[in-house]
Amino acid sequence: MHFTSEQRLDDGVLEREFTLGEIPGILWTPPSATAPAPLILIGPPPLGLRKMYPRLAGRARYYAAEYGFAAATIELPGSGDRPRWAAVEQARADLRRAMEAGEPVGDEIVDALVLPLVEKAAPEWRATLDVLLALPGLGGPVGYEGGVISIGIRLALAEPRIAAANLFAGSFVPATMFEEARRVTIPLQVLLQWDDEGNDRQAALDLFDAFGSKEKTLHANSGGHTGVPRFELDAGARFFARHLK
Repeated sequence: MHFTSEQRLDDGVLEREFTLGEIPGILWTPPSATAPAPLILIGPPPLGLRKMYPRLAGRARYYAAEYGFAAATIELPGSGDRPRWAAVEQARADLRRAMEAGEPVGDEIVDALVLPLVEKAAPEWRATLDVLLALPGLGGPVGYEGGVISIGIRLALAEPRIAAANLFAGSFVPATMFEEARRVTIPLQVLLQWDDEGNDRQAALDLFDAFGSKEKTLHANSGGHTGVPRFELDAGARFFARHLK
């Protein structure tokens, strides 16, 4: 890991940009800590860290300043400044074409769009976690939130250091990921915007039902994709406080 920039923000949170091989990322750490800080991995949507920075940084800074958590995010494969990925670019084009035509989005498009991303992004997250937990001042347990929900499913199942996950419904989910969801057992909180224009509400409810966790909570709010209530930020922080502290 190579840190490329460092700044102390006005709330005392330390923000450091880094690269791990070809993967860019950002790490936020709390102003002060008497013990290693629990770590939250914030999964971004595939829109680029620069575009999503205000939202990602807002969540991370709140967790750090108010709850003493460290937080980190990394750029997804094929997003932001990372090299374009021809297969995924084609799948995105097929998705846009189907949606603009008002046609159903078939399983073939969903699989081509999501499964390669899961297969590449999940190992990158695990490699990043290896390095982050070796840094002074960071420790477990670890939480994961947000992002492409299928990546969250894979990490919740495959990464034993992740103790709890706060997942955001709203991305297309391949049928095979439902099978993985049934094997997830860590505590979950799932956030669903009831009127999300880009989300199949019933599919999101079916996925929530499929999760094998004994402790799972669904937070459903009226409104579209960008209308998540502000209080859900604190609800997510309190969920992590119960399981990471």
